[in-house]
Amino acid sequence: MGKAGLYIVAFVVLVGLMITFGNRGLWDSYAMQQRLQDIQKSNQTIAEDNASLEKEISLLQSNLPYIEMVARNELGMVKDGDVVFRISR
Repeated sequence: MGKAGLYIVAFVVLVGLMITFGNRGLWDSYAMQQRLQDIQKSNQTIAEDNASLEKEISLLQSNLPYIEMVARNELGMVKDGDVVFRISR
């Protein structure tokens, strides 16, 4: 193999390395695909959380039994006529 053949092989190897590891190369493309998948999963989780919150907002705006349940369970409120027992330890 002469000098020209050696230069061609070196050039092909260099171009192969650039295609694989260079900016916007195969490695960079793979990393970006992984990042995109992570972001899409995160977006899906956020969309599900938003849907759940929208449902809860709707219930809190219009569903009186749900509002009462939240007031009793989360805020510790009682209604007139309820008997409250306090147990001390």
